[in-house]
Amino acid sequence: MAVLQDPVKVSLLNLQHNFLLAMPGLVGDYFASTVTYLCQHSKDGALGIMVNRPSDLSLLELLSQLSLPTDPAHVAVPVYAGGPVSPERGFVLHSADAAFDSSTQIAVDVMMSTALDVLTAIASNKGPSKYLVALGYAGWGAGQLENEIANNVWLTAPADSSIIFELPHEQRLNAAARTLGIDFNLIASRPGHA
Repeated sequence: MAVLQDPVKVSLLNLQHNFLLAMPGLVGDYFASTVTYLCQHSKDGALGIMVNRPSDLSLLELLSQLSLPTDPAHVAVPVYAGGPVSPERGFVLHSADAAFDSSTQIAVDVMMSTALDVLTAIASNKGPSKYLVALGYAGWGAGQLENEIANNVWLTAPADSSIIFELPHEQRLNAAARTLGIDFNLIASRPGHA
């Protein structure tokens, strides 16, 4: 059953540090089966990073392309497809135990950094204890995200950093849905009429 959300109430909310869960009706869409972490949300728009779609690129390959030191352990760390906007641009969501000149505090335990200094620290094993590296982001103009939520494209859920940093990517969507008491496997892909 799709959850209808009042667009007026949604527009009054600041959804920063929330998850956007793609509703099952987005089959075949770029965002199908994704969970997106909202890093910024204001009356001017929103910016989020998809946190459950690994790309074909490993952190080892990315660091090597940037001529940074590599560790064989980096081969097992995926670089995520953060979204369709600026896929050549890097973003690092990370724990708040390390900060850099480019860091923005999103929540008590989550920061976002966008410059090479965070990757240099990670490559030298001097970076944050938890991190997710992504290329690209998801972006919405003023009112666009609120309209999509009102039209049941997205379900919002409070973010939990352990879902981002500690769970395997394939478990993140259902884990985020469970924070709302929802089993995503039981949600119909099309709204019905009673």
